[in-house]
Amino acid sequence: MSLVRNPVLPGCYPDPSVCRVGQWYYLVCSTFEYLPGLPVMRSRDLVTWETVGHVVDREGMLDLGGIRSSGGLYAPTIRHDGERFWVVCTLVDQNDDQRGGNFVCLADDAAGPWSDPIWLDERGIDPSLFFDDDGRVWIHGTRLVEPDRAEWHDQTEVWIRELDRTSMRLTGPEHLVWNGALTNAVWAEGPHLFTVDGTYYLLAAEAGTEFHHAVSVARADRVTGPYVGNAGNPVLTHRHLGRRHPVVGVGHADLVETPDGDWFAVLLAMRTYGGYHYPLGRETFLVPVVWEDGWPVFAPGVGMVPREVEVPGASAAPSGWNPEGRPGVVAPSDRRWTALRALPATVAAPDGDGWHLPVRADGLGEPGVPAFVGLRQQHQDVDVTLELDVAALQVGERAGLVLRQSEQDHVTLDVTPEGGRLVVRARRRAGADGEGVPGRADPRADALPGSGEPMGHASVAADAGRIVLGMRARGTDVDLFHRSPTPDGPGREHHVATADARWLDTVTTGGFLGLWIGAFATSDGRPAAGSVRVRFAYHPAGGSIPRHQTTTTSLSTHHAAAGSLESELVSTEGDRP
Repeated sequence: MSLVRNPVLPGCYPDPSVCRVGQWYYLVCSTFEYLPGLPVMRSRDLVTWETVGHVVDREGMLDLGGIRSSGGLYAPTIRHDGERFWVVCTLVDQNDDQRGGNFVCLADDAAGPWSDPIWLDERGIDPSLFFDDDGRVWIHGTRLVEPDRAEWHDQTEVWIRELDRTSMRLTGPEHLVWNGALTNAVWAEGPHLFTVDGTYYLLAAEAGTEFHHAVSVARADRVTGPYVGNAGNPVLTHRHLGRRHPVVGVGHADLVETPDGDWFAVLLAMRTYGGYHYPLGRETFLVPVVWEDGWPVFAPGVGMVPREVEVPGASAAPSGWNPEGRPGVVAPSDRRWTALRALPATVAAPDGDGWHLPVRADGLGEPGVPAFVGLRQQHQDVDVTLELDVAALQVGERAGLVLRQSEQDHVTLDVTPEGGRLVVRARRRAGADGEGVPGRADPRADALPGSGEPMGHASVAADAGRIVLGMRARGTDVDLFHRSPTPDGPGREHHVATADARWLDTVTTGGFLGLWIGAFATSDGRPAAGSVRVRFAYHPAGGSIPRHQTTTTSLSTHHAAAGSLESELVSTEGDRP
């Protein structure tokens, strides 16, 4: 029995869904406007996860063009029918209700290839799959109740309908089975069906994916209901613990049984720091579950998401773990890399252990396809550096680091050639007013039109054509710096500005995402001709990765011998990841 600290997937891995096939567990989560979409992770112990592929990983599979931040791919569910993997998901365009919808993708192997989307003729969000013992397949999901039937604002309903396996079309009558456990409960969503000892169970979230979030459960003798809620609903929530508790927003759970008959739930929650803020976003946590009197009991004897979970057989690393998960330079082959509304290969090309990034006219402030490659910030305390070769960068173009929440809210540290020198600028773009969060703008700063609020700047010689830009996060303080490498060493570090991560979390900005850190290159709408070569390094403070954390692997190394992971535990306090 191993004690493992939550979260098991730090960083923005929201809306987790899990299933087991033999000795392996498989998990997917939401990715919104980022591609490749819907990472498929696997684990032997529910703790150490390796990314083996993505469901949406080919050009043309889905069109995310123009979809704004916090739109895109919502709340997938993964299941296995004994022969194939199924993932059902929703594509959302918040500006166009007629675009997108629910779809299914199929694969013989979780690593892919996955089929093109098979669209379902049913609106709403958060679809799920249930394979009954009689061979029938049931799709279920949630949607807003029609205004003429709604009893309260943002009332939703969970529906169930059969899916014909042959035609892959919904068939038969629709059954409305759930509106939430409590009267006036908004956003009953994220439904999942299970059978245990001949009884059907409906697990659902409610109250919205924020402070009041909760998990409720109901049961029935037939898959189509009627469902009767647990008298103790919600069966798991943190809303009664207050905003000072280090973990908030618990909900959107999925259940899985181990080969030995133990049960666990994966769910989302947020770790707060810097007050009631959670810049890393909604993360994946693990909670033990037992069955008593025909009902699931979450976190028995504790009643809340535990800081540490006892997991039988949890190991330091799965057999497929490889050094790509270690801190340091993040090579292009690492499966954590994403781009905006396009695959990384659309906007960048691998160049050794870095990227060649052609400048694009699209900027970070519009829902286009900018020259951006990035990955999740997974640690509250982290050092990130970006080494740039800017010899091919043109006047009027800029490239650098971005700490991104959305088009409207991000912080950039970039470099542009001007007058034979390189000018480094720190900027903040703010779509929200950030009330209550103090700014730290450098009064000497200057700005470019449309590039965001100035924070600081510096001018350096352009002789070498190389510069290193960096972000050092310690909690919500994010120091921005630059240095110029020399043949004799890394060069002296120069402070440019300090950003506040509270500017960028969803408490301040709205939306559903945690922070991404990445490289970008833009001409801010003007014709682009230049390019940069970049090399990105990610170092959690202390220099080691959490003992139980996400790892990435290429298909050719699935069965490689495992190394030994360094021993830093994921924690909500003390030595933060």
